[in-house]
Order: sequence, then C-alpha cells, then structure tokens
Amino acid sequence: MRKAILIVYRRIELPVGSPSPRFAHTLSDGEIRDAVESFEQFPRLATELTGGLVSVDSEVAEAERTLTTLTPVGREQYWPSPDDVRPELDTLAPAGRYDSVFIFWPQTNLMTAASIPSPGWGLAIAASEWSNWATYATVANAHTDAWKVPKIGEVWLHEWLHGVCGYYAELGYPMPDGDADGGARHGYERSPETGWTKYYRDLMTGNVLESGRLVGIPPQAWRRWRRD
Repeated sequence: MRKAILIVYRRIELPVGSPSPRFAHTLSDGEIRDAVESFEQFPRLATELTGGLVSVDSEVAEAERTLTTLTPVGREQYWPSPDDVRPELDTLAPAGRYDSVFIFWPQTNLMTAASIPSPGWGLAIAASEWSNWATYATVANAHTDAWKVPKIGEVWLHEWLHGVCGYYAELGYPMPDGDADGGARHGYERSPETGWTKYYRDLMTGNVLESGRLVGIPPQAWRRWRRD
C-alpha cells in the first residue's frame, strides 16, 4: 500500500519584491472541488493500469496558510517547490509518513486570465531529502473541462509517475526515454477517450519496447518500495 497526500492551497499572494511577479488569487470552492474529484480517481487508475499490483491510500488536506513564495525554474518561470510549502510539508507530511506528496495551487485567475508563468500544468520530482523522502508533484488550477478530458485523474497519475520512475531508475530498473512523457517517442498515440493510459499501462508493467528490449516498471519492482 502506497500512501499519498494532496495538500490544497486555496490562496496565493506574492508580494512586491519576491522573485516571481506580484500576483494574488483565491480559488473558488468549485475549483477546489474539480481538482479533488480528479485526484480521487488517481488511486483507481494506478490499480487498474497495473492489474492490481499497486494500491494507493490517499488523503486530502487544505493548508491553513496562504502560499506566499514560489521558486524560479527556468527562465522567468516559477513553481511551488518543497521550500515554498515547507511549513505544511514538515507538519502534514514529515519523512516516513507518506510515499507521495501532491500540491494543488492557484496559478491562474480563470476570470481574468492573469497567471504566474510555469513550465507546465504539473511538475514533479523524485523522492529526496528536499521533499521529505516522498515523490513530490504540483498541479495548478484549471477550467472544469480540463480535469475531465480525456481521462479523469490522468494528470495526477502522470505527475506521480515521474517521481516513481525516478525512484525505480535509481534502483537500477531501466526506464523508457522520457519516462511518463515518453508515449509519443515510443509509437503510442493519445486516445480521445483514454488519453495516454495505454502507454502508462505498459510503463507500469515493464512492457515499453525500446531499442529491442522491454523497459519500465516490471511487476517484481512494485514489491520493492521503501520509505527512507
């Protein structure tokens, strides 16, 4: 059983003088509901696509604090790194409590289109001391339809896989080029009904063909999951 937590930031307020542009926004109840309902489908997807090999126990917690800093990543782009959420990370997800941490944050005012530039809808890193030894992923707010097309929960699974693939690569299991982003590179196509889940299924069962060999996370690898 893997344990995961989603930490929700309802409000962001970046003051003048911070590395990122000045920005303030509060998420509506509907925006939070859309994200949480999508997140709640992620464990089912992980189990389904591994044929029952993976079981994820997930929780959701709302941060009481406003998000007040972001970390530069790339040229004039920003994201909520573990440093920016450190109070909640250390309180809600200290080392050893969870295998995976997800952050939901207000990147865009959907009414005005004002937004903080970021490299993507979601970003993820492998487990390290920086993230309290949990895989760490962030996903920003979006319009309602974005959470439902084409597969509810896919964005959370995708970001989670970046961290998980990094973990198993460190254990010596060869991953396909691009890991969770590698579908098109390996001949897969995004389905209008199921998204990239065909690729994720092969990635999560060690059945992605690359240079004449099968790579990814084989069934026996899922039994090797430690909490540092």
